[in-house]
Amino acid sequence: MIRTIAVADALAEDGWACIIEFLPDTTWRALAAEVRTRHAEGSLDAAGVGTGEQRRVEGDVRGDRIHWLEPTAASGAQQDALSRLDDLRRILNRELQLGLFEFEGHFAFYPPGAGYGRHRDQHRGSRARTLSCALYLNAEWKAEDEGQLRLYMESGGGDYRDVLPEGGTLVCFLSERFWHEVLPARRERLSLAGWFRGRS
Repeated sequence: MIRTIAVADALAEDGWACIIEFLPDTTWRALAAEVRTRHAEGSLDAAGVGTGEQRRVEGDVRGDRIHWLEPTAASGAQQDALSRLDDLRRILNRELQLGLFEFEGHFAFYPPGAGYGRHRDQHRGSRARTLSCALYLNAEWKAEDEGQLRLYMESGGGDYRDVLPEGGTLVCFLSERFWHEVLPARRERLSLAGWFRGRS
């Protein structure tokens, strides 16, 4: 509870927050196994950019493969992760009045060398996505493995913060505010990524 409230404090002050060990080892390792199984089965889809008729696959911009989560068909590990995220949602609504009401998310599998170019997590003309979240599912990640999430503190670039995708770590940030990118990694990079939506 104390660490979750610390997220609210960081969001209020800086617009973003990072919590190490947000998920226990057993949960994130089980999620990682699910992603790898789906990859081996060929049931991950090439990720696109844009939405609706504007959606397109551009491998030079975004190189991950994804699987959208369905809460009604969630595994035990998914239920645990989603429950912890929902606890966070309630605390953020209480502390910051963000009006968060729904989480949408997907597994993301980045093969070595793949990244996701600089972008924001809001579709043009929509402000539904309020808070972006990334839960990392990678064991024993080292700085030399690269694959950082890079958050730009200013819209024009310049100052930034890098976060390594270490297993169990949660990063969340205000979707409208932060441009960000996923830097290419030297090994497979796994995550559960998504957004809390606000009410219109």
